[in-house]
Amino acid sequence: MSSPRSKSGLLMATELREAPDAVRRQSETLARPLTKLAALLRNSPPRVVVTCARGSSANAATFGKYLIERHLGIPVADAAPSIVSVYRRGLMLEGQLFLAISQSGRSEDLIESASRAKSSGAITVALVNDTNSPLASACDIVLPMEAGAELSVAATKTFVSSVAALLNFVATWTNDSEITAALDRLPDRLASAAELDWTQALSAFSAAQSLVTLGRGPTFAIAQEAALKLKEVCNIHAEAFSGAEFQHGPIALVSSGYPVLIFMPTDAAASNLAELAVDLRRKRASVLITANSGGVSGQLPVLAPDHPDTDAVYLIQSLYALAIRLAQHRGIDVDQPRHLRKITRTR
Repeated sequence: MSSPRSKSGLLMATELREAPDAVRRQSETLARPLTKLAALLRNSPPRVVVTCARGSSANAATFGKYLIERHLGIPVADAAPSIVSVYRRGLMLEGQLFLAISQSGRSEDLIESASRAKSSGAITVALVNDTNSPLASACDIVLPMEAGAELSVAATKTFVSSVAALLNFVATWTNDSEITAALDRLPDRLASAAELDWTQALSAFSAAQSLVTLGRGPTFAIAQEAALKLKEVCNIHAEAFSGAEFQHGPIALVSSGYPVLIFMPTDAAASNLAELAVDLRRKRASVLITANSGGVSGQLPVLAPDHPDTDAVYLIQSLYALAIRLAQHRGIDVDQPRHLRKITRTR
């Protein structure tokens, strides 16, 4: 049987469509470690959660920050791995939760940060795709992504698996039956989202050298991941902002025809972004917004709303499919992005 590469040259396209099955697998695999972790956290609630991640995993950590702060009211901070790996300074994390997220689990700075956090008395958790990795070994509890082998340099199903695992984590910790029910629907809806027609964006972005992605609440992490993928596989300088932060300075970038991609949430943050979209159009920006009004100029189709936290995840599946087509349009091989390797090891 021929490999996905020899058959189509699009490993990324194959793997993004494997994400629904990965999410189905992980629910059962995560049940035992999540039950153990949730019991531990309920018995001794942390006052802060510290995340540690790079690349797409860092974007997943942003998604986790929103979930934990929104549903538990516990502040979440992202660790700077260089504090440990370069400056040799530990953090005072006794009794707190340290959450490391990594596909490979092999970046030395993450491993060292997790080891130092554990020695300081933190509860350490590794959310990893490789459960036999050094990062997994360094932590108290391992949460498997269950994405299976991911050969494309650009992460797709591991990002989706990461955020699905974080949804599972928060649902278990809080006993949130609505998130749990939405997770049951997530695989089928992910498959549908990958087939939505976002070709309207091709003409707007095909010649772009720079653009902005915006989100708010659960979609801010999606905007971050979208910007990363547009850099990685389309060679476009894309930068992500929250809709609020964009208005505190970066909005000065906007000129006539400047491309802006807005990922609309389906919760209370939507009205703020909708108002911003109107304002940006007045400024003659080229605004694309994810919305349900199919066929309307400037609107990219989305699935009907289900749950605000999972609705955000569907958006990245549609963006991944768009990024592949956009890269092809620009003559770029998405499976061989320049200057990148699948496993990046930093200190």
